[in-house]
Amino acid sequence: MTTKSQKLKMALTSTPMILIYVMVIFCVVAAIRQPSFLSPATVVNLARASIFTMCFAICEMVVIISGGIDVSFPAVGCVAMYVPMYLNYNGIGPDNVFFFFGIAMLIGLFFGVINGILVSCLKLPPLIATLATSSIASGGLIMLLGTREFTSLPDSLEALYATNLLTYTSPDTGFTYPLTILVLVPVLLCVVVAIVMRYTMLGRGLYAIGGDKNAARIAGFNVRLLQFFAYIFCGVVAGATAMIYTTLMHSSTTTALMGEEMIIIAACVVGGCRLTGGHGNVGGTVLGVLLITLVQNNLNMLGIPTCWQTFAVGLILLLGSVLTSVQAKRQARLGKI
Repeated sequence: MTTKSQKLKMALTSTPMILIYVMVIFCVVAAIRQPSFLSPATVVNLARASIFTMCFAICEMVVIISGGIDVSFPAVGCVAMYVPMYLNYNGIGPDNVFFFFGIAMLIGLFFGVINGILVSCLKLPPLIATLATSSIASGGLIMLLGTREFTSLPDSLEALYATNLLTYTSPDTGFTYPLTILVLVPVLLCVVVAIVMRYTMLGRGLYAIGGDKNAARIAGFNVRLLQFFAYIFCGVVAGATAMIYTTLMHSSTTTALMGEEMIIIAACVVGGCRLTGGHGNVGGTVLGVLLITLVQNNLNMLGIPTCWQTFAVGLILLLGSVLTSVQAKRQARLGKI
């Protein structure tokens, strides 16, 4: 039985609160080193820089909560961004935003089904299954379509790129900082996933199979169907996110997103997801993404060379894993698990 003081102590030392403390300290130090850090421009840049990471992290979070892991989404994203641009370059299909995003999401759906079959039906370990899918997607793309880089957008995507939610102009420098309307995509995604995971049987089922598949099966949950949903959801969101990347970066290559899986998984783990499954939430994942985005994009303000970026992300992943483990042991002692 926990007292009010114990509950307050747990709340103040929970993973989300610790992440907030770290971000506040980081922002204070950065502001001391560079006063311009405390300006609306920083907020706009942070929001823009976190779009891709946020979308990828939310879909990966769903897979991790279900007891799996997906390391194929960068390769799937590369296929999903490259094929529509390849079709457009060769005059195949209409110049239409819905066409490009539809093709990308269908490609994500296809690879999500493959991952679902490998994990749910063939019972392969999720890491091995998605590694295989990643290699097949990446190698097959290069083998079939080549390695051409597309650096110009079709007119419809160019119009989408030019559509901004707001534009901030710095009074000191006169530079403009546009905030693309596509920033609404991760916002809506977070809201929808948070509602589904917290208030629906689908969300409860994903937590259940991540905690104990046999117990979930006995409780009446369709484990296979839920696993399929997790991987299909991840694939579809990865496809849409890849097209957002292409639109904002004006670039589509066969390797543009490769290597992103470490950063995404780090954001999920730091945000409170346990790789054993059954734990995690949207709020924690959002804080994990924001922390890693802050570190990635503002190390230079602290006088740290950007070449240390990967080291810093790895350190955050390690500390996040340790923090998650400590929190789990503490909750176990208090009889919460």
